[in-house]
Amino acid sequence: MQTDERVVQFEKAKSLFKLGEFSESLELFHELVREKPNEMEYIAYRARVLSRLGRFEKSLEDFDSLIKQSPYNTTHISDRAVVLHLLHRNEEALSELDRALNLDPSNPYRYSSRAYLKDRIGDLEGAIEDYEKAIELDPEDAISFNNKGLVEEKMGYISRSKKSFQQSDDLIGYNPLENKDLPESEIDNQTMDPSMGDVNQSHQKRITFSSFFSIVNGLVTDEKVRKDFYLFIKKTFKGS
Repeated sequence: MQTDERVVQFEKAKSLFKLGEFSESLELFHELVREKPNEMEYIAYRARVLSRLGRFEKSLEDFDSLIKQSPYNTTHISDRAVVLHLLHRNEEALSELDRALNLDPSNPYRYSSRAYLKDRIGDLEGAIEDYEKAIELDPEDAISFNNKGLVEEKMGYISRSKKSFQQSDDLIGYNPLENKDLPESEIDNQTMDPSMGDVNQSHQKRITFSSFFSIVNGLVTDEKVRKDFYLFIKKTFKGS
């Protein structure tokens, strides 16, 4: 396959991934990796697709290969932690997030990522501490304020959680009174971008663990995406 053909196929594979067409995307990434077995970007995408398909052991093999090539790549370390958690290997997952944070200590996303996992595994005090550190590093991080409020609410700290939610609302310019009558379909159209991955619909919608990481990793520079995602989590987690 010529270089130009690989570029076209890579873009097509990424588009299928964002659209949730994971099986079709995986076939293309398999072919790309066969063509260039040491191309880290191809392997990284294939690992993510495998994870979305529930093939966690194969996904982990790809992340192990990536980290062998680039031991200090914090994105791959963080993504590997997600897969470890999905394999119920939570101590190892937490250790990987610790390692990513130690390599990138000034990045608030490293703290909010670890906070999200700590919340998932029941370390609520630790989650709050990490969200507070993320907020200290980025005082305009509305998502960390919101998620801290959710943890505080779980712990029965109602006044603290209300304050966190209000700070979050103020930062993003969200007014619950203005949005409460917004048709549900309109909110979904604003926020349910395919790149956000799976959303489970059981008794209540929620964001999957792997989707959360892939979404937040893309929020750093795009203010509109930040606001849209914020509206989405307000709707799914709080029922606003």
